[in-house]
Amino acid sequence: MATVLAIETSCDETGVAIVKNREVLSNVVASQIAIHQQYGGVVPEVASRHHLEMVNPVLDQGLETAGLDWSAIDGVAATCAPGLVGALITGITTAKTLALVHDKPFLGIHHLEGHIYASYLTETSLQPPFLCLLVSGGHTSLIHVKDCGVYQILGHTMDDAAGEAFDKVARLLNLGYPGGPIIDQLATQGNPKAFALPEGKISLPNGGYHPYHSSFSGLKTAVLRLVQTLEKEENTSLPVADIAASFQDTVAKSLTKRAIACALDFGLDTIAIGGGVAANSGLRNHLQEAAKTHDLRVLFPPLKYCTDNAAMIACAASDHLSRGHISPLTLGAQSRMSLEDVMQLYKG
Repeated sequence: MATVLAIETSCDETGVAIVKNREVLSNVVASQIAIHQQYGGVVPEVASRHHLEMVNPVLDQGLETAGLDWSAIDGVAATCAPGLVGALITGITTAKTLALVHDKPFLGIHHLEGHIYASYLTETSLQPPFLCLLVSGGHTSLIHVKDCGVYQILGHTMDDAAGEAFDKVARLLNLGYPGGPIIDQLATQGNPKAFALPEGKISLPNGGYHPYHSSFSGLKTAVLRLVQTLEKEENTSLPVADIAASFQDTVAKSLTKRAIACALDFGLDTIAIGGGVAANSGLRNHLQEAAKTHDLRVLFPPLKYCTDNAAMIACAASDHLSRGHISPLTLGAQSRMSLEDVMQLYKG
């Protein structure tokens, strides 16, 4: 496989990585979390401005860490969709410029495909077909991975993504941003069975429920109503740890049930987890226990590859480039794009 330098700027992390044959030679990330905490979430304009400030220093550090010069680089890649357009433009423009200056092929990479490839970085023997449960701040999907660039979305959230629900519940509880890690840590101190919260289900026209689709808006509303009810009680402090534990347990059980059912129904013996919520300890515990019961293999990337990073983008690009997939230099940033349309990013 090819040696690729990749740039990731889809949201609030400026990342540069170099990957060769699924081996990470460098992986540098400049996080903006501290910057956006004061706003309670990511501000697109602020994110774009900081990407502009950080992309060149991070790029220099990535090359220095890998100990390579441009003669050793086979291609240059950047996340092109989906994401914040202003943020994406920074990475794409930088990658295109480098590709032109150094006469290297350019590849645009779908951000969600990158999260799928995060599992390849540590499980080098992993091969399709397998199921990917992708859970992040913006997406919650069950994906049948058939081949490089060939994906079928079997289930998805109908409203809030799982990570988005964590952030919103954390805001309700005045816990700060980002909500996922805070709730995860707090949940260890609480009782997951303290409060019965509803699992979001998607009704089918002819009755019953969709086995793979998710919904988290109702769960978020249930937590809001619970908090409002508890706050009305006199001489009672809000049991924040119990609420966090009950919420996290409900989300983890819901995702686990759908992932296991999907894998069994489609005859897939491996479930790879990707996205920021893959770092959640409750989800990891529930999935590992369920997978063991059903004789399935479940793969969690190391925590450093769960959140946004350029190593996963470079890994995906390396696979595409080895198959002759190259993007036109006219390729632009797209705020939305289905994972099933990945091959539209490449010529011919």
